[in-house]
Amino acid sequence: MALFVQKFGGTSVGTTERIEAVAEKVCGFRNAGHDVVVVVSAMSGETNRLIGLASEIMEEPDPREMDVLVSTGEQVTMSLLSMALQKRGCDARSYTGSQVRILTDNMHTKARIKQIDEQRMRADLNAGRVVVVAGFQGVDEDGNITTLGRGGSDTTAVALAATLKADECQIYTDVDGVYTTDPRVVDSARRLERITFEEMMEMASLGSKVLQIRAVEFAGKYNVPLRVLSSFEEGEGTLITFEENIAMEQPVVSGIAFNRDEAKVTISGVPDTPGSALRILKPVSEANIGVDMIVQNVGEDNRTAFTFTVHRNDFKRAKDVLQRVSDELGAHGVSGDTKIAKVSIVGVGMRSHAGVATKMFEALSVEGINIQMISTSEIKISVVIDEKYLELAVRALHSVFELDKPGVEETL
Repeated sequence: MALFVQKFGGTSVGTTERIEAVAEKVCGFRNAGHDVVVVVSAMSGETNRLIGLASEIMEEPDPREMDVLVSTGEQVTMSLLSMALQKRGCDARSYTGSQVRILTDNMHTKARIKQIDEQRMRADLNAGRVVVVAGFQGVDEDGNITTLGRGGSDTTAVALAATLKADECQIYTDVDGVYTTDPRVVDSARRLERITFEEMMEMASLGSKVLQIRAVEFAGKYNVPLRVLSSFEEGEGTLITFEENIAMEQPVVSGIAFNRDEAKVTISGVPDTPGSALRILKPVSEANIGVDMIVQNVGEDNRTAFTFTVHRNDFKRAKDVLQRVSDELGAHGVSGDTKIAKVSIVGVGMRSHAGVATKMFEALSVEGINIQMISTSEIKISVVIDEKYLELAVRALHSVFELDKPGVEETL
């Protein structure tokens, strides 16, 4: 008998019919003798509907009240799923984040988990019940409802699995695993049997929407076996594990991630003096704007151009902040571009193979795609290109690195 934490996303519980199907799946595990804790998201579209209601009342609602509002979506799902389980003779009990006592900090709309009280869940599991927990939410030390940010149900599931020392945390979604790239862009994209935590974290941070990066990071930190599966078809999915559990001859590149939500901001003619980068980036950070790729070019007359990328939603705010900085520094001005995209190749095999960057740049050059910015780490290379060439770039790289062919770990 094993203990599974199973998370079902919004599309998996999008209708009462789908909730019934989830109940069938969960009952199957319970009837096989396994203990099951289920984490649910709001029904697809529900969170956006609630946010829309708030925007009709206020342009910028109070974050505390927003958390109270949007947390209700998961509560609807957890109660309906518990009813569906009970109807099948599968005893179940539902809990909100505050009832389980998922204790978080007080950063409303993007709280972080500090501690989880497992006592109630353990008691229910020992009594043979399925425990159903509302994802995405918790409570701070003052009893205020908090939420973990969009996609936070993944984090809830992994955190519960770590606390309960589950045998596996299973993330059920509308795809049957992690693919070499988005199958909607490349027809020959292939599902991976296994991928490392490092690779999955890079893929998630670079635009892959399969898992939330915080959830992957949490799973890696606490050694939680993580598996991505489909709610709608049977299969083994993709296991996310440590590098030592992957076949020795790991492919050089495991996958290609991309992000269309990028924007580029440049402040030009900045005096090239110590502390200039700090004076540019500190106000951006204080405005709670995340910065991704950074490039600094030294020009003539001891002046430099400083370019960085931000999420497209933050573009206008970033430009406004930078304009003030430009005036203070006596720089030449600020410019920007919202029609860019980031494409990245990811693979732990890059550690032991030379020439990967050259191969990537050559493939893009053959297609006539200009590279605007470059960023690298030990297991990834990212480039910023014109958005109109995004799909062409992904297809070219998928082909040149032969990602349509089965990996060694799948042919042993």
